[in-house]
Amino acid sequence: MYGAAKEQYRTILREIEQAGLYKRERALTTPQDAHIATAAGPSLNFCANNYLGLADDPRVVAAARDALDAWGFGMASVRFICGTQTQHQALERRLAEFLGTDDAILFSSCFDANGGVFEALFDADDAIISDELNHASLIDGIRLCKAARYRYRNADLADLAAQLEAAAGARRKVIVTDGVFSMDGTYAPLDGICELADAHGALVLVDESHAVGFVGATGAGTPELFGVADRVDLRTGTLGKALGGASGGYVAAHAEIVDLLRQRARPYLFSNSVAPMVVAGSLAALEIATESPDARARLAANTALFRTLMTEAGFDVNPPSAVGPHPITPIMFPGEDGAIRATRIADRMLADGVYVIAFSFPVVPRGKARIRVQLSAAHSEEDIRRCVAAFVAARDAVG
Repeated sequence: MYGAAKEQYRTILREIEQAGLYKRERALTTPQDAHIATAAGPSLNFCANNYLGLADDPRVVAAARDALDAWGFGMASVRFICGTQTQHQALERRLAEFLGTDDAILFSSCFDANGGVFEALFDADDAIISDELNHASLIDGIRLCKAARYRYRNADLADLAAQLEAAAGARRKVIVTDGVFSMDGTYAPLDGICELADAHGALVLVDESHAVGFVGATGAGTPELFGVADRVDLRTGTLGKALGGASGGYVAAHAEIVDLLRQRARPYLFSNSVAPMVVAGSLAALEIATESPDARARLAANTALFRTLMTEAGFDVNPPSAVGPHPITPIMFPGEDGAIRATRIADRMLADGVYVIAFSFPVVPRGKARIRVQLSAAHSEEDIRRCVAAFVAARDAVG
């Protein structure tokens, strides 16, 4: 039975490889950190979402280790049956307090949070107005619900206003956007979005995965950065990036919304609870993040230094948003041969002990290939200068 399908799948895989889009995973032989090792040897890591350097922080590891003894390995159940520990509730309360919302609800991942929020809250009488560059999890979650769908050009407030006008007859309208667009390292203009939401009677949902823990004065994310924390109705986010880097996601929102998600969000109702050690480690990471202005300052300084050095070296650095740069720093390789050049440079850099990854179509638009560099508070100035030197050497070698 599998014979014909096997050849069809092989053909698809060959086409992916011939197009230069085949993704080969590089296995680490060490914990996640700014300094790692692969089979090729030791490397500086410049492509992890480990923004605050907490993925291998001894305090986070110790909290997770202690939780194994205190709380066990796994829950073996969903939340409403017998999958809730008091520490799950404690983490939800702490997230809500940190973000300034009524309540919060944990999911196995932010992908699951985004996959469950729309179907539970919106139906055929409603309208969803979504930024064209939103994360795949938002796109997939929106597809699962029956609401009318409208899409606006990336961060384009004029087009957003036009789409809100087109959706004027809907019972409920919700504007959906990433707080930070992960391929570009740019911010959604949340102040303008909230103004339009108020004018058109719309809710606002922001995915904070690449912001929570380090963006804003206290690390509470893009709503804090733009001064609209009290005007964003729903925040989805992850515990798997700045806040420890393990797994788990959340929705933080008004009390009624969170309560309704507990009743109807399918990934919450039908997926195992977040593992006890992940909950404990994430709680520790959240406390460290809230008490670490020095780490946020170090991350900002590292980002600024890298951008300056790469620009001086003649690289095409994606420009930052008006509110400033994000630690995601794409180095652009435009044109028809950009994907090949980016891949060759990334491979050469790995051989020189600097781990970066090239991105090309379909992850980014054709002709806009890039190497997406991600800075961390765990990087030293020496690490950053070595990374820039590796870029220059690889460019000289590859052409």
